[in-house]
Amino acid sequence: MAKKPTKAPVKKVVPNKTASPTKAPAKKAAAAKPLKRTAAKLAVVKKPKERVLITGAAGFLGSHLCDRFLKEGYHVIAMDNLITGRLKNIEHLFKREDFEFYHHDVSTFVHVPGDLKYILHFASPASPIDYLKIPIQTLKVSSLGTHNLLGLAKAKGARILVASTSEVYGDPKVHPQNEEYWGHVNTVGPRGVYDEAKRFQEAITMAYHTYHGVETRMVRIFNTYGPRMRLNDGRVLPAFIGQALRGEDLTIFGKGNQTRSFCYVDDLIEGIYRLLLSDYAGPVNIGNPAEITIKQFAEEIVKLTGTKQKLVYKPLPQDDPMQRQPDITLAKKLLKWQPKVSRAEGLKITYAYFKSLSAKELHEKDHNSFEGYVRK
Repeated sequence: MAKKPTKAPVKKVVPNKTASPTKAPAKKAAAAKPLKRTAAKLAVVKKPKERVLITGAAGFLGSHLCDRFLKEGYHVIAMDNLITGRLKNIEHLFKREDFEFYHHDVSTFVHVPGDLKYILHFASPASPIDYLKIPIQTLKVSSLGTHNLLGLAKAKGARILVASTSEVYGDPKVHPQNEEYWGHVNTVGPRGVYDEAKRFQEAITMAYHTYHGVETRMVRIFNTYGPRMRLNDGRVLPAFIGQALRGEDLTIFGKGNQTRSFCYVDDLIEGIYRLLLSDYAGPVNIGNPAEITIKQFAEEIVKLTGTKQKLVYKPLPQDDPMQRQPDITLAKKLLKWQPKVSRAEGLKITYAYFKSLSAKELHEKDHNSFEGYVRK
């Protein structure tokens, strides 16, 4: 007898009481597709660059500082009255949007619109030939000029670094010179206009720091050399190289036993940059402690240039220091800085720069008559 087919169990459907009987069950919402963003909608507003004012910007050190701060991503405002600076030193920067130049004398009121992060005051004649011709201007730029820029730093809430010098030590009785040495300066001698201007600069800078709370930094710069030095500025290195290139005898003042210590410009700029970013308000020596006599240095230049000229000796100028060598213990400890470029390496680069000058520049005796700057 055949079996009856088994019926499949009937599945009981429970009606959805909340759903409308006339509508199909709602479908699950599809995942939202990401929006396509166009380049225009994603345009990022760039954060404005922090702005730095550099005075003496067309000079030897000032122009190198402009290069360094632009490389570090700052907007550079350069200021110079061109009394000793040259536009040639910064003309390669004029096309940049993050660089601007003010032709201005900081000994008069200084106004810069907008915010400022840092101020670096490097405006000043720095060569004996210059400051013996323009002594009043030399005094004013480091006194009135420093006062004006400290006031600007106070108004802007900016940190200011002032360029002091090893000349605050005068003809030193301590060797090598450290920051605690107070110096040995003839206040009324022909070099006093530069030495005392810088000593006053340090005093008023520290006063603004202690009394007004302005963030200040002070660098004492020792002998520095490199590209963009003026060939005719009277300092020993360009003087020797210029004489060698022109086929002239090399002039040594005194017996040649006075000493100097030469720091290559790149090393100096690195030290200055580190000092600016440090939290130390006192003066710091930046220089190369490798000491050499002037006679030995002349012999190095003769060897470097291959000149056949001889060494000639003339009387030593009044108050010319007999020794100059920085003690950089503080810079090593505080800034983790010390010079890296050897004198042999730096001199090769500097000599190549001077060789590239035009015949007119090579034989130019006077950089500037200063007629437009001297009041009679």
